[in-house]
Amino acid sequence: MGQLKLFDFDTIVKPVNVASVPMRSPFRYPGGKTWFVPYVRKWLKKLDGGVDLIEPFAGGGVVSLTAGFENLAQKIIMVEKDEDIAAVWKTILGQGGKWLAEQIVNFDVNLENVKTLLSLNPTSTKERAFITILRNRLHHGGILAHGSGLIKNGENGKGLKSRWYPETLKKRIMDITMIKNKIEFIEGDGLDVIKKNMGRANAAFFIDPPYTKAGRRLYKYHNINHEKLFHLVGNSRGAFLITYDDAPEIEKLAYKHGFELEKVLMKTTHHTKKYELVISRELTWLRKMQNY
Repeated sequence: MGQLKLFDFDTIVKPVNVASVPMRSPFRYPGGKTWFVPYVRKWLKKLDGGVDLIEPFAGGGVVSLTAGFENLAQKIIMVEKDEDIAAVWKTILGQGGKWLAEQIVNFDVNLENVKTLLSLNPTSTKERAFITILRNRLHHGGILAHGSGLIKNGENGKGLKSRWYPETLKKRIMDITMIKNKIEFIEGDGLDVIKKNMGRANAAFFIDPPYTKAGRRLYKYHNINHEKLFHLVGNSRGAFLITYDDAPEIEKLAYKHGFELEKVLMKTTHHTKKYELVISRELTWLRKMQNY
């Protein structure tokens, strides 16, 4: 393993303009990686597209979808442990994509209808998927974890409907159904899937785990063994790219395992700038993108 390479910079680069990146996911996902898409493109193109991309903590699935739509991997495996998010992917990537899209465009969004639907216990995976999309689009920040509530004022004071874009969601879902033959979905533990595939030289892992700081607030399954994660990828034959919050304990883990690390500037949904950590065995290509 090489030595840790860590570069601190404050004004050299600008964060990616997410408006320049195609919006693929039906989720309004906290911690989503739309801003990171240009970096993932570069990484996967460097691997010549001859890999199976594995996303062990898929969430909103932006990276997997980008790889699918842009033919950046020969096969894609999405993994998600959260039962509600998994229901959405199982529905779209299974036989229920059209049904889900039609449910979305036909639903009349008002407070009474929304509260009624959210009070129900779904009786099928498809129903669970629709309720999850509704919660995701209409809860504060798209947060699905326990304790999150419905937005009140919404954008420009327009309430719930300001966050509900039925035709846009329908198009995204139907577009995904067109590439679903490229994607395998696994409902399960991301670390288990990494362990199962760590001996494969043609596996490329994009890993965006629950973060050390905000994970508890944002995600149902926020508690993972970060040390085990680093051990697994450090012993894997395939390539990997990890994103994390800018946390000292993660820097120490990267150093311990001899990985390279960069701090990349991004802009949050509240338009504040912050750094995220990018970790891999080799990041020369990323430093070139940063122009230093």
